Amino acid sequence: MSLHTDFMVSKLEELLNIPSPTGFTDTAVAWIENELQVLGVSSRRSKKGALLWTIPGGTGNPRAIAAHVDTLGAMVKEINTDGRVHLSRVGGYDWSTIVGEYCLVHTQAGSSVSGTVVMTRQSTHVWGAEVGEQKRSASTIEVRLDATVDGHVLRNEADVRALGIEVGDFVSWDSRTEVLASGYIKSRHLDNKAAVAVLLAVTKMVLEDQVSIGADTHCFISNFEEVGHGAAAGIPADIHELLVIDMAAMGEGQTSSEHHCTLCVKDSSGPYDHQFSNNLRGLAGNAGIDLKIDIYPFYSSDGSAALGAGLEARVALIGPGVDASHAYERTHTDALVDTAKLVLEYLKS
Repeated sequence: MSLHTDFMVSKLEELLNIPSPTGFTDTAVAWIENELQVLGVSSRRSKKGALLWTIPGGTGNPRAIAAHVDTLGAMVKEINTDGRVHLSRVGGYDWSTIVGEYCLVHTQAGSSVSGTVVMTRQSTHVWGAEVGEQKRSASTIEVRLDATVDGHVLRNEADVRALGIEVGDFVSWDSRTEVLASGYIKSRHLDNKAAVAVLLAVTKMVLEDQVSIGADTHCFISNFEEVGHGAAAGIPADIHELLVIDMAAMGEGQTSSEHHCTLCVKDSSGPYDHQFSNNLRGLAGNAGIDLKIDIYPFYSSDGSAALGAGLEARVALIGPGVDASHAYERTHTDALVDTAKLVLEYLKS
């Protein structure tokens, strides 16, 4: 049976290059819909714009697997008098992680304007030591727009509005995706497009290899996870278990690895279901998967949102290890493969 690794990595790369900050996910969701159509899978959107499809299975209790396609980003908060714009963050990240990043401002007309995130006092030759002393904040970070109006540099608010830019326009970061021969994948937004690619690959495996799975399994792609309410609605009410796939955070005091899948047993929303988590440990052990176990103190997931909204089901959380989460991230193909293997073992159980 093929794990369709090349398919998984290539689809991840494609998806990473589609802007989809929370609230601006329609294009990315449409791309997933198209990929499912190619596989012969019917899907539907929820009233909130999330995506759902079902893999038919045996007579076991229905279950669901969730991942999210929305990413970090921003919105135009203010158009400055000097022809630059200030931002309002979308999602939880530190301002310091976006300084110097390329971006696109997406206008209501459907066009996009290139820009770069810079400090208000950016040039060392002008401001000297003040550059390093500035606190990274909404007031000291701005977007320098790469456009002209009537052949001249943007000089004022009117020039910016002439480009079609208005307060409330979405801003996306350049993913800067690189897939390396070493197996490493570095990019923004591996959180959580890596999990979406895993779920697409597993769907392809089951259908093309005619894998027998234990129960009807609903696959749910949420689009508001980064702001806390992604899977608060839309998960089918008849399920008995919800397996969430999201990135595993790495750092001091953590066991997660870029080369492995991790089982998160507790995050800032509390412990996940002990019995379900232990079942996944057993499946991993039987399949020879070196599963890491971890706890994340500053983390929540679609599982957190679903439980907080009253979902009556057991919930567990797994995912590939991702370094430098909510910044310029990196993972390895090994982690994607192990995560796909564990999801497949779960489906077969």
